[in-house]
Amino acid sequence: MRILVTGPNGFIGSALVPRLLSAKRFQVRAAVRNPSVKLPSGCERDLVREIGPDTDWTHAVSGVDVVVHLAGRAHVMRATNQDALDAFRRVNVSGTLNLAAQSARAGVKRFVFLSSAKVFGDSGHYSERDTPVPTDSYGASKYDAEQGLQRVAAQANMEYVIIRPPLVYGPGAKANFKMLIKAIEAGIPLPLAAIGNRRSFVALDNLVDFIVTCISHPAAANEIFLVSDGEDLSTPDLIRRLAAAMSKRPRLLPVPVPVLKTAAAWIGRRGMAQRLTASLYFDTSKTSRLLGWSAPLSVDEGLRRAVAPN
Repeated sequence: MRILVTGPNGFIGSALVPRLLSAKRFQVRAAVRNPSVKLPSGCERDLVREIGPDTDWTHAVSGVDVVVHLAGRAHVMRATNQDALDAFRRVNVSGTLNLAAQSARAGVKRFVFLSSAKVFGDSGHYSERDTPVPTDSYGASKYDAEQGLQRVAAQANMEYVIIRPPLVYGPGAKANFKMLIKAIEAGIPLPLAAIGNRRSFVALDNLVDFIVTCISHPAAANEIFLVSDGEDLSTPDLIRRLAAAMSKRPRLLPVPVPVLKTAAAWIGRRGMAQRLTASLYFDTSKTSRLLGWSAPLSVDEGLRRAVAPN
């Protein structure tokens, strides 16, 4: 089975490609923007300069059985203006649907699309049965791409699989996860002990394992999945267990949540406070019920791998 992976040198792609190659039953073709990008031995290379509505994927999708589309414009926390929305739509919507249409014409059998749990916004408890209501440009672009992909696939009789992960952590993770690691390492007091929220996360290796399952599992065809580690954590619990993985003792202070939110608003970090204090968790039982899948790594093992020296 030949697999085309977009974004092969990104955070998720750089873990997925070696996993696919190690399985022996896959031939992997990687679509890269830079010809100097290093790829694992045995991986085919196809140069694609950009992802947009006019990208020519003819050679990349030729002879391919399954496309795993990871590449896209990443979530930018403060991207709220019209220019940001247009940029997200060009890459994440138009770019995805252009690839999907060319894949269908080339005879690709299945299109696996990495969407995001951000289609549900920043707070709440959801399952695949709930209708997404995105609250930012990134989430809106992912949801629009999901809907467009389903239309393209239906017209061409091409299977699709849509995966909505929450925050993905692992070696090389950035943004808030990286900030927490640095704060714990430096022994900085964190005023987060009073937060009683609930958040879903997924370890990089768990997400990769799930993507591999979705590539060929018959029951994954034309389905949407939320995926997580299967254990939800509060923000202080995450910090304590992350610190344990680092053999550190966290310095957590019990500052009331209203005080945290007020202070964050004063310094222009209202969004960060929302992500740290709100609950956002998911019912992922469909993955077990339909695919027989459960996360192979525990949260603690995932955190240990995330902070292990290279």
